[in-house]
Order: sequence, then structure tokens, then C-alpha cells
Amino acid sequence: MTVTVSGQKFIWTDKMNVSVLCICVCFAVFSLLAGIAQAKAKSDDDCEVCIKFLTRLSDSIPEEDASSMEKIEKHLRKACASAKGKENRFCYYIGATEDAATGIVNEVTKPMSWRKPVNKVCHSLKSKDAQICDLKYEKTVDWKTVDLKKLRVKELKKILNDWGEECKGCAEKTDFIKLIEQLKTKYVPHQEL
Repeated sequence: MTVTVSGQKFIWTDKMNVSVLCICVCFAVFSLLAGIAQAKAKSDDDCEVCIKFLTRLSDSIPEEDASSMEKIEKHLRKACASAKGKENRFCYYIGATEDAATGIVNEVTKPMSWRKPVNKVCHSLKSKDAQICDLKYEKTVDWKTVDLKKLRVKELKKILNDWGEECKGCAEKTDFIKLIEQLKTKYVPHQEL
């Protein structure tokens, strides 16, 4: 077969058919792999709080308790009792806090007792309650480079709240900054200063 491209005549052979087919297959495989990589990267960011919290929980459970749903639930409720911030919100969503309205704790404890990987437990929870995987940790303060004077009062209050502290009688931004400077050595590891 003869093909004309921009005035040039080319003879199309069976060898060229194989080459074109190889190029198409390579392109399809490359596109598939790129899509898988992108989905993997997205799923690693997905369920951040759930994965970190349950990984820490899983690591803290003694080997003899790891296959018992009841014992895992006991450890889960204990961990949730002291959880703060986004982790407390996660515990609320799965029903592991006293004030929770729902109860899907078994959706966590049962697969964990089977030794199902934590990331898969979290992604299966997503089908029960999508909010679980929407939780993200707040950005942490880089204490080596932060200029407290440039932060808003709301952000300064959040730092104190995260530490479980309160600025009683603080009327101005400088009052919050002074208190944070005083408490920084207590709450920030020395290597981060």
C-alpha cells in the first residue's frame, strides 16, 4: 500500500504495521501505569488521620490481644479517650467516643483482628462514612523558621489550644506571643527549636 504524506510517497509494509502496533501498545501500557501511579499517590494522601491513628493503635496492641475483637475495641476506646483534634473527630465518626451518635467500631476491630492492613481498613471505612477519609492533620509549625509576630491571633490561640494551654487575661497579640515563648521549651522538642 502506498501512502502520500505532504507530497511524499511512502510504501506501507507489514513491518510498519508491527511497528505502529508496538508503539500503540507501549503508549497504552505507559498511560495505564501513569494512571495507576497517580491513583496510588492520591490514595496515600487519602485517609491520612485514619491510617496514622490506626497504625499507632495497631503497633501498641500486644500480640496476644491482636486477634480478639473485644480486646482491640478496648484498646481503641482507650486511645480515643485521650485523642485530640482530628483524631478525636475520627473516633467520633467511627463511634468510639462517649458522645458519638453512630457505631461502626466493629468495621475497624473485625478486620484488624484478621490482620487486614490498616490502609485497607480505612479505605473500606470510606464506603461507610466518606468523612473519615476527608480528615487531614493541620500543618505543623516549623519552630526553626516561624516568626510568631507574623501569625494571626487565631493561629497563636490554636498553638496554645494544641498544647492544652489557655492564655488567661491576654488582651493583645504580644501577650499570646510572650506566653508561647515561655511555654515553647515545655512543648517543643529541643531539636526543633
